[in-house]
Amino acid sequence: MDRRSYLKALGASGAALTLAGCTSNGGGDGSTTTGSTTTGSTTSGTQQTRIVAGTAPGFQPFEMIQDGELVGFDIDLLEAVVEQADGYTLQGWEQYEFGSLIQALTTDKIDTIAAGMTITEKRKESIGFTNPYWDANQALLVREGSSFQPQSLEDLAGHKVGAQSGTTGEGLIQDLIDEGTLAESNYNAYPKYPLAVSDLENGNIDAVVIDTPVAETFVDSRDVVVSATVDTGEQYGFGVRQNDGDLESALNGGLEAVRDNGTYADLTKKWFASGGTTTTSE
Repeated sequence: MDRRSYLKALGASGAALTLAGCTSNGGGDGSTTTGSTTTGSTTSGTQQTRIVAGTAPGFQPFEMIQDGELVGFDIDLLEAVVEQADGYTLQGWEQYEFGSLIQALTTDKIDTIAAGMTITEKRKESIGFTNPYWDANQALLVREGSSFQPQSLEDLAGHKVGAQSGTTGEGLIQDLIDEGTLAESNYNAYPKYPLAVSDLENGNIDAVVIDTPVAETFVDSRDVVVSATVDTGEQYGFGVRQNDGDLESALNGGLEAVRDNGTYADLTKKWFASGGTTTTSE
């Protein structure tokens, strides 16, 4: 499938928004992007809890570094949601590797995760989630012009495969390894998807298992194509601590408000060429 056909067919999904924060100090990977900071109360005297968001750049167009700035769909939408969420204001962002985000949340270094994180039962053992804000599946990404065109996960057998650590894609590959379909030596884990795609282009691996909306951006900008999609029925949500029901409710309320006032749709059009199809709120 060529780039143009894929971009028309993929259809993206959902949209993003998120809050995060911390009443404690940040303490990310030594990489901090400070957002707008407000005082402890509004002009009307209402107390505001300042929160810190955690994210993992390299998952474009949701979160990435562009000209030295943290930008993306999650970033824009989070800031819009904070404006609509009762009782909270965004203090700033902390940047982590994706696989370190849950630990950062549960150890109070951040207050929410905004990183295109799929809601799973395994993750819900450690953290809570807001209502879903984006629908996604998995894509099999290969080099443009390659004779290797896998149509299913099982077709990856005997080939070098990559994914980002801690992602759904890695989980699917691990399942192949556990069942004996793929040799463990044929799997390369990467801290960020752009590194995996670079190795794919250079011929060091044969395929990357990656979320469909992120695959779309690589198809548009790199010498890669999607050979097939895997219907996983995923939904992204914003991570919160399990005991932080107030923040979860505020984020859900802000998400609903941003949907109602049109900001959600506007940001979807801004960041996704196809315009996407949004997830309905719960």
